[in-house]
Amino acid sequence: MAKAYRNGETRFDPTTVLVTGASSGIGAEVARFYARADRTLILWGRDAQRLEQVARDCRALGAGVRTQVLDLRDGGAAIAAFRADDDRHPVDLLVLAAGLGDMRQGTARTEHAETVLELGLVNYATPSALATAGAERMVARGGGHIVLLGSVAAFHALPFAPAYSGSKAGLMRFAEALRNGLSEYGVGVTLVSPGFVDTPMSRRVSSAKPFLQTAPAAARLIARSIEENRAHLVFPRLFSMLRLLDIVMPRPIRDVILRRLKADQAPRPAS
Repeated sequence: MAKAYRNGETRFDPTTVLVTGASSGIGAEVARFYARADRTLILWGRDAQRLEQVARDCRALGAGVRTQVLDLRDGGAAIAAFRADDDRHPVDLLVLAAGLGDMRQGTARTEHAETVLELGLVNYATPSALATAGAERMVARGGGHIVLLGSVAAFHALPFAPAYSGSKAGLMRFAEALRNGLSEYGVGVTLVSPGFVDTPMSRRVSSAKPFLQTAPAAARLIARSIEENRAHLVFPRLFSMLRLLDIVMPRPIRDVILRRLKADQAPRPAS
């Protein structure tokens, strides 16, 4: 793992970056941000055509690129794929950006049980396992950085999205615990909790999307938080205040407010 020096400051300068969810949205923009000569990018995604387009963009910027098409619902296959990729190119920056965003739709009274299971696997179980696989290798090498992409939805018990908010809440606590466990071994862990970002996932949501960020802007914020070895990046900052309000507000009042929130989204495109 190399270091670069700018204006007398030490910056994290990874040699090999592995990004999940790299075929679109934040993951794609993180890949493009880190693409440069003398750097290897390992890009994972479910959509082969879109993933190859991102790979072409990154190669045009000088990066060496490997791609992997896989489904994170199969956590065992994902762990094996990570270890195989890391054997070939030791990963010093692991960005776990893949995720699913679904909620109760229309007039439905509950989510589908299968959807709850799927979000639990893709948003929590598999990224947590991959982060652990990455930590095993990075601890042995004496350094590295792991990024887990959460959501501000983790801060609130959203009645229309219990699977999404619950899976992201689990990921938030896992990231906190993992960072505490790795702090003495030179391995950084950053949890990223964005609000609305202009991605294919958020475009399915039909309700208001206040303070909408662009995906390239989100990628720049994430890169800065990695350089600063931040434990938790929340953006826009307003959501940090809303999180505190949720904590201090009496539960009966908070529950009344949450139950009045409404949201809906278009069905997920077939993959």
